[in-house]
Amino acid sequence: MMLNRSALALVLALAASPAMAQTQPKVVVELFTSQGCASCPPADALLNDLAKDPQVLALTLSVDYWDYVGWKDTLALHGHSLRQKAYAEQRPDKKIYTPQMVIDGQIAAKGSDRAAVQRAVMTARASGGLSLPVEVKRDGDALEITLPQPLSIEDGAELWACPVSRTQSVSIGRGENGGRNVTYSNVVRGWTRVARWQGDARTFRVPLKDLHREGMDAVAVMVQTGTPAAPGQIVGATLFPLD
Repeated sequence: MMLNRSALALVLALAASPAMAQTQPKVVVELFTSQGCASCPPADALLNDLAKDPQVLALTLSVDYWDYVGWKDTLALHGHSLRQKAYAEQRPDKKIYTPQMVIDGQIAAKGSDRAAVQRAVMTARASGGLSLPVEVKRDGDALEITLPQPLSIEDGAELWACPVSRTQSVSIGRGENGGRNVTYSNVVRGWTRVARWQGDARTFRVPLKDLHREGMDAVAVMVQTGTPAAPGQIVGATLFPLD
């Protein structure tokens, strides 16, 4: 079938639109890592690979509890250390270490163990964890986040919007990784709690100025059961590019 010029132009415009280009991931992988941790670079490289898979939302969460070793992590947020601890408190093992990956808020794996991470991702996919569609579009100076279908969730869930730098390279000057140049994917630069969601089909509007961080070029949106102090399963997520 041949397209006329106007129809072809419309197809190309839709293909170039960030709102139309969204792919719903099947799994969320959070990597807790540190520039001061000698065993972290292999996990950072693994996350870079995972970030290339459109069915995986792979996020870098740099922690600050290695800063005393001689190099202050330039991407770390103390909130990431607290989030990792909160996750650990929900698991029987209670273990906190770097590199550690948490899949869909439920399964922990050693971040540098490719086989263990792959097993965890396959387990999460098989469970159908990300059952909630998440739609995001840009409307002027704001994002509109739509949760288009109701979901029965006991006690509700948190809707988060996180500014992200999709690629960040760092030259590490001192510490265990001194002299290394490390590239990180989908670095989370902040957390904005949009709302407590009670499971109804709704649209939320978030001003971009409320999300702004230096270097951000995307926004990760996640719906997670539980609370910040006791995070549960992630039931929906997407990554929305801003460029």
